[in-house]
Amino acid sequence: MDYNQAMRKAIWLMLTVLLAACQPVDISAPLTSPATATPQAWQVRLLTPDGETTFTSSAPTVGEALGEIGLTLGERDLTWPPPEALLQADTTVEYRPARQITVRVDGQEITVRANGQTVGQALASAGIPLLGLDTSLPAESDPVPADGVVQIVRVRESLSLLQKTIPFQTQYTDAPEVPLGVEEILSPGRPGVLVTRTRIRYEDGVETARFEEAETVVQPPQDRLSGLGTKITLQAVPGQENLQYWRAFSMYATSYSPCRSGVPDRCFSGTALGLPVKRGVVAMPRLWYNQLAGSQVYIPGYGTAVVADVGGGFPDGRAWIDLGFSDEDFETWSGWITVYFLAPAPPAVPYFLK
Repeated sequence: MDYNQAMRKAIWLMLTVLLAACQPVDISAPLTSPATATPQAWQVRLLTPDGETTFTSSAPTVGEALGEIGLTLGERDLTWPPPEALLQADTTVEYRPARQITVRVDGQEITVRANGQTVGQALASAGIPLLGLDTSLPAESDPVPADGVVQIVRVRESLSLLQKTIPFQTQYTDAPEVPLGVEEILSPGRPGVLVTRTRIRYEDGVETARFEEAETVVQPPQDRLSGLGTKITLQAVPGQENLQYWRAFSMYATSYSPCRSGVPDRCFSGTALGLPVKRGVVAMPRLWYNQLAGSQVYIPGYGTAVVADVGGGFPDGRAWIDLGFSDEDFETWSGWITVYFLAPAPPAVPYFLK
């Protein structure tokens, strides 16, 4: 082989290598064969009302694992963890099957499947929970009875309101700008309102109890304020223009004379003021006499007189005056009259004449 042939062979080899390097590589083809995945098997501890059992499962969820051993979950059956929970590692599953109960309520019987350890839980799971004041037999916190019969008692309460009026009182005060003997209402007063509440309990529509609650004053009474006039204004006695009076007052009149003083077989000719008993002197109860002794009054049909004597009066406290006469000119008086208290007025008006 000459030099030229050797060169051509070398060039050919180089081109072959370069062409091989430029060929595309199929990167999608696996470099190694895939490994086959093996499902993980877990040990499951199952707790049921009938006891405990253990099995192995490679199911993905709790529900599917239970299905593998033939345990199909029915309506309102419960498990913990729940059926959709993933089965991970060694798991303890609690299974609580529903049971059939009979609920007596609103006049009918309803048979349903329910779950729960107590009556309240079972009713709630069955969609018939106790509402408001409702109660059950057995009680809500009691275990579900062996016969599965539960009675619901519908309980409601109503409120009866009784309104009463609280009368107001009248307070009195002196009114210097109001004429003596005149009463003027300064504030009218307002009655109060008292409310009595009665709570009535019904069970299945039948009244079973009443509870009287404390009375409540919803509006207190407001006392009336009445002004008693203290302003003295002199006026002429009707029919006696020469006489002026400062107070006219209704009084019950009787009459007496020296030997008609109320003491059998005794005659009294003098008065407490030292004047003789005759027409023109009058007697009043001790309280009135102490305030008015020596003052003058006018009594229509009797005339002018001076308060000069003390009499017993009436036990009921009515305003009373006893008209004096001599035994020779005695007249019987018995009835209500108007007594005019003549001027001048005393410095302080007695409270009983206000």
